[in-house]
Parts: sequence; C-alpha cells; structure tokens
Amino acid sequence: MNLLLDTVYGQSLDLQWYAAPRSSIQRSADEPSDPSAPDAPLSWYNVGIAALLLGTNIALSMWFGLGLSTSLLVAAARCVIQLTVLGLMLKQIFLTENPVYIFGMTLVLGILASFEVTYWRSKWQFPYMYAGTLVAITGSALVVALFGNAYALNMDPAYTAVKFIPTIGMLFGKCMIGVSIGMGSVMDSLESRRDRVEASLCFGGSRWESTKPVVVEAL
Repeated sequence: MNLLLDTVYGQSLDLQWYAAPRSSIQRSADEPSDPSAPDAPLSWYNVGIAALLLGTNIALSMWFGLGLSTSLLVAAARCVIQLTVLGLMLKQIFLTENPVYIFGMTLVLGILASFEVTYWRSKWQFPYMYAGTLVAITGSALVVALFGNAYALNMDPAYTAVKFIPTIGMLFGKCMIGVSIGMGSVMDSLESRRDRVEASLCFGGSRWESTKPVVVEAL
C-alpha cells in the first residue's frame, strides 16, 4: 500500500502530457519522438534501467545471503501490477477531469492508507481506531492538498487532476508515516505509564488531564 501511495506522484508526472494541449503533444506519423525531451513518454529503455537497479539489489542479496531475493521479486511484481492499473485509471481521470472520479480515487486511497496504518503498522488496536485514522489521514491530506493547489500552485479549480492527484498521493504517504509514529508513541507511553494514568483517573481526573503529558510528548 505504501508503494502504491508513493508511486502516485511519479506515475502522475509521467501522465501529465495527457492533460497538455493537443497541439503540444501531437506529432506527425513519420516524426520520431525524442527520448531526451522532458515531456516524452517513458520507453522500455527507462524500464530497463529501473530493472537493472532492482537486479543489482537481488544479486547483492544472493551474494551476501541476505534472503531478500524473493521479497524483492514479489515487490517488483506488485509494483508492475499496481503501476499498470494506476496508469490506466489516471489516464482516464486526467482526460475527463471529472471531480467525482478525482475525489473517488482520493477516498479509495484514504481507505487503503487508513487500513494499513490501523491493522498492519500499529501494534495496538482500540475501538473506533480505524474510523479515527480514516478521518485524520483523509481529512488532513484533503485540506492541505486543496489549500496548496488553490493558493500555492494557483490551480483553478483546486482539484485539477494533473496537480491534485500527485499532491494528494505524496500527502497520504507522509500522513501514514506521521500517524503511525504518533499513534505508536501514544500507545507505548500509555502502556508504560498505565499506573499513573489509572491513578489520575481514580482521583477524579478527566481523560484529557490524565493523558495530556502522553499526548504532548507524542506531538
């Protein structure tokens, strides 16, 4: 899942030429594309370079007996499948500029990110943890993406797919890291300070008064 979120940005940049004016991307049938041009689509040559780097890591893993070859191959297969599906989806979204598709994809990414943080990355679970994580990750990423696109990037509308999707993809990845670290710190601190928290509650302290030092430390 983290791989999917991290690659939204790169895949979106590769597909931005679909959102460019027709005159800027149309070429005559007999005019070869220049692979060195900044807006040229990626070729198998570029894929080969990336595969060469992956092959180097696999070779090093086998040489030193690290046991990472299988996991690297599985990750590479997942990457190919995810990027292929993602590329097909983003192409259609970029061409239509339909806000329903744009925000629908945002919601799907938020659901998947929240699921990973709640059930895969966290050592602790508590009631309504998934719902809280979903609201925190999706809400914060959505607000920052819309505000940044509208005022920092001067996009009109702010949810223009060519900028909004790569921005929201990066934000989801960063939010997952931040929420995982913060939530892990809070839960570990509550476990280590259980006696003091329970004593504070027994003496009439509110939940906020009892857990405030833990929350402040996590922040």
